[in-house]
Amino acid sequence: MSYDFASLSHSEFEDLARDLVGREVKLRFEAFPEGPDEGMDGRHACADGSIVMQAKHYHRSGFAALKSKMMKERQSIDRLAPSRYILVTSAPLTPKNKNALAEIIGPSLRTVGDIFGPGDLNALLRKYPDIEKAHQKLWAQSTSVLQTVITEAVGKALSQAGGVPAVLANLLPPREATGSATKTAPRDTIFLIKASPIDDEFALWLAPKLEAEGYRVFADILTLQPGDRWRREINQALQYRAAKVLLLCRDATLSDPRVQDDLDIALEVSKELGDSRFVIPLRLEPGKKVKGVGDAVTVDFVRGWGEGVGLLLDALQRQKVPRPAGQAVVDPNWEIFRRRGAIPLVDEAERLTSNWLRAAEAPDVIRFFESTGAIEDRLLDRALEDFPYPCAKQGSGIITFAEQSEVDTAFASAGRFKLKHEIPLLEFVDNGFSALGIERQVASNLIMAMIKRAWLSFCREKGFIEYQYSNAVGFHASAAQAATGQRIPWGKQGARRSSMLRNVAKGHIWQFGVTAMPYFWPFWHLKLKARVLFAVDNETPAGLSIDDPRKLHRLRRTVCKGWRNKQWHGRMLAFLELLSGESAYIRLALSANAALLIEAAPMLFTSPVSTALSNVLDADDEETDSSTLGRPDIDDEVEE
Repeated sequence: MSYDFASLSHSEFEDLARDLVGREVKLRFEAFPEGPDEGMDGRHACADGSIVMQAKHYHRSGFAALKSKMMKERQSIDRLAPSRYILVTSAPLTPKNKNALAEIIGPSLRTVGDIFGPGDLNALLRKYPDIEKAHQKLWAQSTSVLQTVITEAVGKALSQAGGVPAVLANLLPPREATGSATKTAPRDTIFLIKASPIDDEFALWLAPKLEAEGYRVFADILTLQPGDRWRREINQALQYRAAKVLLLCRDATLSDPRVQDDLDIALEVSKELGDSRFVIPLRLEPGKKVKGVGDAVTVDFVRGWGEGVGLLLDALQRQKVPRPAGQAVVDPNWEIFRRRGAIPLVDEAERLTSNWLRAAEAPDVIRFFESTGAIEDRLLDRALEDFPYPCAKQGSGIITFAEQSEVDTAFASAGRFKLKHEIPLLEFVDNGFSALGIERQVASNLIMAMIKRAWLSFCREKGFIEYQYSNAVGFHASAAQAATGQRIPWGKQGARRSSMLRNVAKGHIWQFGVTAMPYFWPFWHLKLKARVLFAVDNETPAGLSIDDPRKLHRLRRTVCKGWRNKQWHGRMLAFLELLSGESAYIRLALSANAALLIEAAPMLFTSPVSTALSNVLDADDEETDSSTLGRPDIDDEVEE
């Protein structure tokens, strides 16, 4: 089926274009929110420059409108100076049309083949049918695609058993097996009949030891949780896969109704198999006899678990309990589950420091200034770039937090503007502004972008080291702000602490920093993420910068491996001391007279419980503890 893409909105067409062209040229394009796009709808950063993709949804407007728009876009394209420019459009194109567009776009277009029209997009949809299915609005009216999707979904639902955990599914007999064929499933599993949570500790100790000897072990502790309903599956696995059943014997365990149910099934299977030793009791405590196996010889674990497991392994070997072929494998989930309860909870409230900085104050309004005459786009774009505060072009005007006098001075070279709307800021973020055709999501993204720009300007003015991570810009303490090994004081008077933001470890200088992301829910705040940047220690204060992201990643995994929560917490608060100085707030300037005030102290939350952790080192001693300087036994130069 060929599409004209009329059913897609502009943003939906952009998403489709990124997916199709990205798959075809084997690149991942960044996606940007709706609003001013600065000449790009997708970007891929590479060593020799950015590859920019732009999508123009001009199905109804036609080639003439597209050509006119691209002539206006030429300045933005030249300003971006991409290493490769790709244009995607829904407007029908002839070879002559493509050649005309190529002349307009200029040298950034490597080849006319980088202009994708609707015919090219339909060819890519046939080549990549999974992308077609992923864009539901595209094929909503396509009977053939809808039929394919429904057929595949129904077939998948009928062919797979839903909801059975992987550990249990491996024990179940084949689904297609029925009648006597089901009973041919190999009996190669040792089942533990136990009660939870009283027997969990023993089961987690015994099971991996049995697996280390080559046996296959099952216990509900790895599979079942309160509320799960796997009774039928457990019964089937017990009936058809159990080679032996280990019954944990103590009065509290045997009084559990579920244990009694499992034991009844096991005794029935014992009769069917003719194996009087099918159920092996493990005596954990002195207690009453068990109905059904009261006269059975027990394996005694009362005198010691180590002695008991030796007797059990000897009994399993003499009774020729099968062991699956191959090397013995111990399921790591036993240890993972054991660690869940390794740190006991204490019924005491605990104050926790978050990585959220609450917004204390924001401007009341944001303003829209409308042009009162002819506007030169080139001059306006240059004025927007030179304006030191966040600002965005909207139609024939600009959206800003600035006042009339600031706008008159800053944009005089581009034209004259007058105040058209003063919009309550909270209402703008929550609802958008219909008079300007701005929807809620677009408004929210616009304000978020303005806050990000204000944050970048603030950190740059402070002199922090800037580093572009894959999805955000990080700022790190520089040598001028914190000397190597210097401890930055933080905390309230009477409870002052200190932490290092720069130090040397394993021949490298590590530099602590953060990235920040604004959020509006559940209230306005900045969320900080800790970052660590490295430089080669060449005996200079700053060190030699490292441009290899893979090496930086290896260094983070080795040098920072030993940092405990106290280090991360202390470094974050020390970094905030550098950000705020003597002030209790971080002031992000939005105009000459408007700012977003951010509290410099992270928010505190209260946990209803705490953990019984040993606290052998105080916050200052943690900074000099040798175990926090990275693992010396791992060479960070070795490829991982």
